[in-house]
Amino acid sequence: MSLLESSSQPLPSQPLLLATDLDGTFLAGDAEARKRLYHLVDAHPDVKLAWVTGRGREAILPLLADPGLPTPDYVICDVGATVLRTDDMQPIQPLQSHIEACWPGEHAVADAMRRFPMLVRQEVPQERRCSYYCHPEQLSVIQDDVEAVAASLGCEVLYSADRYLDILPRGIRKGSTLAALVDELALPPARVLVAGDTLNDLSMYGEGFPGVCVGRSEPALLAATAGMDDVLHADAPGCGGILQAMAHFDLLQADDYAPPLHEPGKAELVMVYHRLPYEEHIVDGERVRTPHSSPNGIIPSLLSFFADGRPGSWVAWTVDDAKAPPVPTHAVVDRAAYPGLTATHVPLTKHEVDVFYKRFSKEAFWPVINSFWERARFSEDDWALFKRVNRRFAEAAAAEAAPGATVWLHDYNLWMVPSVLRELRPDLKIAFFHHTQFPSADIFAILPWRREILGSLLACDYVGFHIPRHAENFTDAVRSTFPVEVVARAACAPRFLTFGCAVGVEDMATELRIDGRTVRIGAHPIGTDVERIRACLDTEDVAADIARIRAEIGDRRLVLSIERLDYTKGILQKLQAFERLLDASPELQGEVTLVLVCVPAAKEMTIYRPLQQQIEQAVGRINGRLSRLDWTPVRFFARVLPFASVVAHYAAADVMWITPLRDGLNLVAKEFVAVQGLTEGDGVLVLSEFAGAAAELKGAVLTNPHDPADLARTLRQALAMLPAEREDRQRRLYGIVRHHDLARWGREFLEAVQAAHGEADDVNAMKQTAIAA
Repeated sequence: MSLLESSSQPLPSQPLLLATDLDGTFLAGDAEARKRLYHLVDAHPDVKLAWVTGRGREAILPLLADPGLPTPDYVICDVGATVLRTDDMQPIQPLQSHIEACWPGEHAVADAMRRFPMLVRQEVPQERRCSYYCHPEQLSVIQDDVEAVAASLGCEVLYSADRYLDILPRGIRKGSTLAALVDELALPPARVLVAGDTLNDLSMYGEGFPGVCVGRSEPALLAATAGMDDVLHADAPGCGGILQAMAHFDLLQADDYAPPLHEPGKAELVMVYHRLPYEEHIVDGERVRTPHSSPNGIIPSLLSFFADGRPGSWVAWTVDDAKAPPVPTHAVVDRAAYPGLTATHVPLTKHEVDVFYKRFSKEAFWPVINSFWERARFSEDDWALFKRVNRRFAEAAAAEAAPGATVWLHDYNLWMVPSVLRELRPDLKIAFFHHTQFPSADIFAILPWRREILGSLLACDYVGFHIPRHAENFTDAVRSTFPVEVVARAACAPRFLTFGCAVGVEDMATELRIDGRTVRIGAHPIGTDVERIRACLDTEDVAADIARIRAEIGDRRLVLSIERLDYTKGILQKLQAFERLLDASPELQGEVTLVLVCVPAAKEMTIYRPLQQQIEQAVGRINGRLSRLDWTPVRFFARVLPFASVVAHYAAADVMWITPLRDGLNLVAKEFVAVQGLTEGDGVLVLSEFAGAAAELKGAVLTNPHDPADLARTLRQALAMLPAEREDRQRRLYGIVRHHDLARWGREFLEAVQAAHGEADDVNAMKQTAIAA
């Protein structure tokens, strides 16, 4: 029986091994063909996958971390010199030991090749081979000598693509290593399909396997395989050619595993955020939607993009409680104000919300993001649930988005959405904004899933951060994980401080290129809604509240602190510094009052309970030691204040004391500046230099919250500051906050996304023109 006859009647119980080159083959082809083949490999129980590539082990790591690609079972890399099992990335023995025994060593080969100065060593990761660039005209002159030197070392020469020259152990090729792997796995050769597109894939076709040279293969490969009966020369490039070969050789029923259809929706802009644009309440057994009682400033800003009636969708989770009415798939947000906007619910059980958002995100990611890695707790089960929830967000966004629409993802809770979304809808413009800081590369590397997370973020067209330092940390994390090219950089001055604070940086990467994809990066500090604050200040209730607060404080100076209960906010360190200042400067006792508002965490977040107890004990100790009949040093409020009350406190304060140990930005600082500017006040902002806002708010008194002495010193500086300096600093700060407000932040971010995608379209158009020519 011939090979073709045997392959036309495959045994259903036998696996099929797809052994494929990467560049030009498995990573190529049109989007629909890639989607079909990748889904087939993932979904078909009989398909095993081996990547057979000239790349080195390190160079394939970004592909292994790309959730949009099927994970191979085996990797043959370094042109056959390395063979790995991908579940543990360990060499397959005794195959690898045999190859190693044939290799004289890198230094021996490199030293011998130095006699050929026209050979330029490739600066790529490689093992058990030495790779060079060599022009065909140069090779014709030195070929015999190079082969003789290689032979004297027990090696062979492989030349491909009229450019690449590899010195390999004798007898080692992609094909020989693949054949040894097939023997090790005891697979019938008829159940192995090989695929390639260049001459260094030729050895795979001489081992008795059915094979395909995909469309647009190197002419030399096509010529060399022209007489082989078991090799198909496909018309379609890349994955399309592989699918043609599967049908041609009748290797499996591919149509039974077609990917699910994801019809495009109608939304031109899809906002994916953790909060719905309204609150939901169950009243008399019905779901009732009301405006947020205390909306953060970003929700009105994001809603404003739909005020012109553009078709849009707001994707967010809502709790699916068995005791409540069913969760509707869609809901109208506000037909009058946002006629084209609908809310798309991602229903989650209370357990899923508790794990995905309140436990795992806060106990695994939050400590690492804020450089408190010793507090992190990792759970593979929670990670699996996190990915499942992220997939549901991605599926919801994919179903809502119109062809070519923009999907704007918000924050680290959705880290794994981009990769799934790119797989489902490659036509979309995907933008991601980090509302938190991004840690340094060595700290981010602590996350067990860092490769998958970075691989997902690199599926975006645009990734935005508050400040350049966070963008640079992201770039460093990518560069320490994957081989990536920094295509463009930009200076950070004059918009941002460079050397003036802990989070300053001189310049930042703005464009990365990895595996043929371009990802652009930007710094966009979120602004505050100045007009909303103005409207709040114009109310009689706020005016009365300001007067009441000032009357309660009297002639004393009011130092204000408003923080959420979190170990990153430096609340305990602040209290200790305040106590230190009062002890060192007795004249301030009775003259200064600290109003400390500490917004409590959700009751499910038990991780914060010890901190709350420590803060309460510190407040009790200070007040117990230093209080007088007419003066309490610290007025402590462990509750959420309505926004109007917060604005009144901003207006009444002499000093705003914001001292987080780490913070992505800190909008409280900007809100305080806006209130002081609108009321023509001269309040002083004392701000941690580890808050992202420190890089932007020139005029703040910067402090190091990790240094108790500096905390006390800078607070004393603010209290003693002369009126002229106070006014000058406040004037500068208000100019920044008023200009770079919340509306401008959103507008400039979306403009950057559109510009980046437009440039990518221009580049792709030029490439297609060049190919056609």
